[in-house]
Amino acid sequence: MHTGVAISDINWSWNEKPLTKDDAQAIVQIKDYYKNLKLRFWWWVYPRGQSTETAKLLQDNELRLIAKVPCMAADLNNSVAEIKFAENISIKEVKNRSDLFLWEDISFHGFEMPERIRKQYGVFVSSFNLDAQSPQRLFLAYLDGKPVATSFLFTHINSAGIYYVSTLPDYRNKGCGLRITQATMQAAKQAGFQNIILQATPLGEKIYIKAGFREYCRAEIYKL
Repeated sequence: MHTGVAISDINWSWNEKPLTKDDAQAIVQIKDYYKNLKLRFWWWVYPRGQSTETAKLLQDNELRLIAKVPCMAADLNNSVAEIKFAENISIKEVKNRSDLFLWEDISFHGFEMPERIRKQYGVFVSSFNLDAQSPQRLFLAYLDGKPVATSFLFTHINSAGIYYVSTLPDYRNKGCGLRITQATMQAAKQAGFQNIILQATPLGEKIYIKAGFREYCRAEIYKL
């Protein structure tokens, strides 16, 4: 998959079972696919796809292991509690294009993305579906009336996942990340989901544990 944005962590390839020597040509083709698009990418290997041969095949094709990312889940029936937050933090769901542009701006700077990909990121975010029946729901957190944090809820069949949790650098460690994570979890519970998943960054892992998430496995990330 690809977003059209020339940064590695939002263009993904992955294998759902261990790779074998018969997959060698497919790896080359995937590398060429991204090269032709002029995009960087990450290759994710989740536990059921991991093996010694998988690692060797990826490394033989110049993909190196750069991280092992915690994959976390929370039981929404037990994790979403009534928690008192500071009155100066509020949550708003993105409902229109004006709010979506604001969400784009906050997430872009919250993730400290390079300015060279700003236009590409804008095109990507503008494709998000805000219809009432959309599987995508976006949220903004406000601190003292200023938008400072973002999150993204994606649902499909029986699965719900949290993505794009970001906070502007000057407003971190003020409770905004935890508050917007909890709000996103509450939205998933209200929509009828029992569990929710995410993949944690080093900055976010402690926040997610406070929110009720537990680590269940680690995904390996390879990069050219």
